[in-house]
Amino acid sequence: MSHEAISVFDMFKIGVGPSSSHTLGPWRAAQRFTKSLEQQGLLNRVTELRVILYGSLAKTGVGHGTDVAVQLGLCGDDPVTFDVNNINAKIADIKHMKKMVLAGKHEIDFDPAEDIEFLMSESLPFHPNGLSFLVALSHGENIAETYYSVGGGFVVKEGEDQHAGSEVHLPFPINTADELVHWCMKTGLNISDVVMENEHAWRSEKETKDGVLNIWRVMKECIYRGCHAEGVLPGGLQVKRRGAGLNKKLVGDRTYTDYDGWLKIVKEGGSNFTYILDWVSCFALAVNEENASFGRVVTAPTNGAAGVIPAVLQYYIAFCGGDSEEKIIQFLLTASEVGSIFKKGATISAAMGGCQAEIGVSSAMAAAALTECLGGTQRQTLMAAEIAMEHHLGLTCDPIGGLVQVPCIERNTMGAIKAITASQLALQSTPDYAKVSLDGVIKTMWDTALDMNSKYKETADGGLAVNVPLSLSEC
Repeated sequence: MSHEAISVFDMFKIGVGPSSSHTLGPWRAAQRFTKSLEQQGLLNRVTELRVILYGSLAKTGVGHGTDVAVQLGLCGDDPVTFDVNNINAKIADIKHMKKMVLAGKHEIDFDPAEDIEFLMSESLPFHPNGLSFLVALSHGENIAETYYSVGGGFVVKEGEDQHAGSEVHLPFPINTADELVHWCMKTGLNISDVVMENEHAWRSEKETKDGVLNIWRVMKECIYRGCHAEGVLPGGLQVKRRGAGLNKKLVGDRTYTDYDGWLKIVKEGGSNFTYILDWVSCFALAVNEENASFGRVVTAPTNGAAGVIPAVLQYYIAFCGGDSEEKIIQFLLTASEVGSIFKKGATISAAMGGCQAEIGVSSAMAAAALTECLGGTQRQTLMAAEIAMEHHLGLTCDPIGGLVQVPCIERNTMGAIKAITASQLALQSTPDYAKVSLDGVIKTMWDTALDMNSKYKETADGGLAVNVPLSLSEC
C-alpha cells in the first residue's frame, strides 16, 4: 500500500480567512494557474480571462470571499505575506478600473461582475469545490485549466495525482492510526518524536522547529488581535464580535501592553473552572472572529476550524504549565499527525463531509496533542482523538448566508472544550478496554460523510442556513 507523505506544514498553513477551502484554496489555485501560464510562455499573450466557480464554491463563494481570493491570486499576491488591510482597496480598484495585472506583470481587461461566474446548480464529479480558468490568447487560441480545493488549503489540478508529494520517502510511513501505533511501539518514540523523524525527509530539525514556532507565533498573534478587536463582522449578518468584550470582563481593570503582559494576567486569574472555561471560549472566539474578518490565521486543519487548536494550546500554556518552546512544538507536531491521518482516511473538507470534517477533526487533533503533552501514552493520545471525533460525528455544515460566522464561530468554542474533555477522559482511562478505535471512528466519519445529504455540506441550502429568518440583503 502506498503511503501519502504529509508534512506538519501541509496541515498548518498560514493564510487569510475566512475559509481554507473557499478562500485559501482558490487563492492558491489562481496562483498556480498564472504560474502555469508563465511556464508555458503564455502569460503575456493573454487577452481575456474568465473564472468559473462550481458547486459549493459557487453557492457560498461570496460569503467566503472566493471571488476576492481568486482575484488576489491572479494578481500574484501571496496569502502568507499580503497585507490584509489592503484587501478591500485592491479589490475595489479592480472593480473600478475593470483591469487586472496578471501575476503582477501583464495587464488585461477584467470585470469581476462579468468575468467571474457562479454556477450554483453545477458540481464537478471529482469534488464539490471546483473552479476553472478560461483564457483567450492572442492569435485566437484558447486554453482552460480546472482545479479543486479539497480542504485545508490543499489544491489538486484536474488530471494530476492528488498524492503527488508522496515520492518523499519517510522513515516511518503512516496512513492509519494502527500504523502510527506500530511505529511508536517498535521504536518507543512518542507520536511527536515520530513526526519529527519524518520531517527530516524534508528539512533539518532546526528548520522544522523554527517553522513550527512561527506557526504558533501567527496563532498567538491572531488570538491577541481577536481579544482586542471590537465591532461588527463583515458580510451583512450584523454579528457582533464577542472576544474583546469577554476579554475585558475577564481581565478587569488590570493593564498590559503586549501579549506577554496579557498572558501573565490570564495566568494570575486562578484555576476556577468557570474562569478557565470562559478563557478557552474567549481564545476560540477571538481566532474565528479574526478569520471571519479576512484576518491572518493558520489552517488547523482548516480556516473554519482555525480556533480550536490555538485555543487548546493557549489553555495548555496558560493553565497547564505548557509555556515552553519544546512543549509548543510537541503539541503542534502531535496535532498535525492526527490531522493527516484523518485527511488520508476520510476528509478535512466540509464540502465533502460536513462540519464533522472541520470542527470534528480539529477537536480530535487538539485532544491528542493535549494528551501527549500532559504525559499520556501513545494509545491514550489516540484514544483522546477518537473520543473527540466520536462526539462530532454527523455534524453538518450549514453556514447562514454562506458566511463563516453562524454557527461556525461558536462551534470552535465547543470543539475546544470537547477536546479538553476528551483528553481528560483518555488520561483517566485504559485504552485496552476501549470499544472504538481511532481508525474505526475515521471510517465511520467517512461513511457518514458519504451518506450525508449534500445540502448539509457547506452549501447554505439546509439546516440553520434556511431556518433562521435573517435579512441578508447586504450580503
